[in-house]
Amino acid sequence: MRRREFLASTGAALTAAPAVHAAKKRPNIVWIMGDDLGYSDIGCYGQKIIQTPQIDSLARDGSRFTDAYSGCTVCAPSRSVLITGRHMGHTSVRSNPGGVPLLPGDVTLGEVLKGAGYTTGCFGKWGLGDIGTGGVPWKQGFDEFCGPLSQVHAHFYYPPFIYHNDKELPLPGNRNGGRQTYSHDVIMAKALDFIRGAKDKPFFCYVPATLPHWELLVPEDSMAPYRGKVKETGPFIDKANHYARQDEQHAAYAGMVSRLDRDTGRLLSLLKELRLDQDTIVFFTSDNGGALRIRGDDYFQSHGPFRGFKQNFYEGGIRVPMLARWPGRVPAGRVSDFPWMFQDAMPTLAEIAGARAPQGIDGMSVLPTLLGKRQKPHEFLYWELPRYLGKTGEFRNEIPMQAVRMGEWKAVRPKPDGPLELYNLNSDIGETRDVAAENPKVMARIEAYLKTARIEPRPQTEPPHDWWGPADW
Repeated sequence: MRRREFLASTGAALTAAPAVHAAKKRPNIVWIMGDDLGYSDIGCYGQKIIQTPQIDSLARDGSRFTDAYSGCTVCAPSRSVLITGRHMGHTSVRSNPGGVPLLPGDVTLGEVLKGAGYTTGCFGKWGLGDIGTGGVPWKQGFDEFCGPLSQVHAHFYYPPFIYHNDKELPLPGNRNGGRQTYSHDVIMAKALDFIRGAKDKPFFCYVPATLPHWELLVPEDSMAPYRGKVKETGPFIDKANHYARQDEQHAAYAGMVSRLDRDTGRLLSLLKELRLDQDTIVFFTSDNGGALRIRGDDYFQSHGPFRGFKQNFYEGGIRVPMLARWPGRVPAGRVSDFPWMFQDAMPTLAEIAGARAPQGIDGMSVLPTLLGKRQKPHEFLYWELPRYLGKTGEFRNEIPMQAVRMGEWKAVRPKPDGPLELYNLNSDIGETRDVAAENPKVMARIEAYLKTARIEPRPQTEPPHDWWGPADW
């Protein structure tokens, strides 16, 4: 079904509301997503240094998922999987330069929920289409947007402006090296205002927060609790990206995670104040694996027991925290090892909303699992990351980096055109022993699946960036 046909049908042909809609109105949906937040950067996943009591409360009052996965190992493709319900072999945005847009024919999560009568808002890093393209959120199903559109813009916390819908929203005091207005704070304030304004009808509030992605900068009130209390390894300087100097980078990183926790708490408190908490399902996750190890830094043990990090397909690059709270419906204090991933958000949230997901997507509804029931898992979960040629907007003619999970088995192609490795996650969660040669039948099943898992990606172009960071402001 093409996009126009699907959107025309959603308002008149919603599926019958399932039994979960015993509440007086369809539930509100809040999806909070950290940026480069490691699996074990929060307390309920094992973090010992950084304090995250508000996020941890979601695990206490809801369910924690140990085997949840992002859509990809880098930002924009992962968000594309989330927003379209199509895995990396099929989704539109399979590169990560910053501003490649969704296609006009894509049916997005925002459009599905808006078609079901939801007010929709996106607050944070979009990454799926810069200004002047058809991929911007207000053309992809969102009634309100506030934040950076391009990922390049999102890397800086004191930019001169962000976007509020299609208009530049100036941030006072941030030009010429000034650091007066912290962009994350403005974005979160807009998210809270959105909830206040939408409280009388069902709403979908998507909060892809910019924290704790590099650069490492946070206001003093969040940094102070860690200053002098965490071990420092020296300043982080990235001249190529104009990132700011941080003499206490560990304190800054911890403060950024704590600020995300604080604002998660503010959002939860607002739901309670407005008497919406019983009728709202809240998710918390990260867009991909943590990035600290990229810099050779594992001070916080952000990746838990896993090998790898952002930019590769070992578990540390794609396994993410996933929490869900829906009082009286999602079991409190439950821990589930059911494997699911971002492509499943589309059909899951559609079913929660009483809507109809597009045909032909790769995801399946995991609402039964959320409600504590048993369901059949995916036979395969799939990831890839083709190498992108920025000058042409095309991809290299090669087999890309790939990963497949099939039950307890995990295959990884760590290098383009390289051989597959195989790991048994039940006995080797750290992916330390390649057992491909010992399991030819398993490899044959995975290799047969890989022949069907993908289509070649389209050429992907983006508008030119008119600035690159503080040096240009």
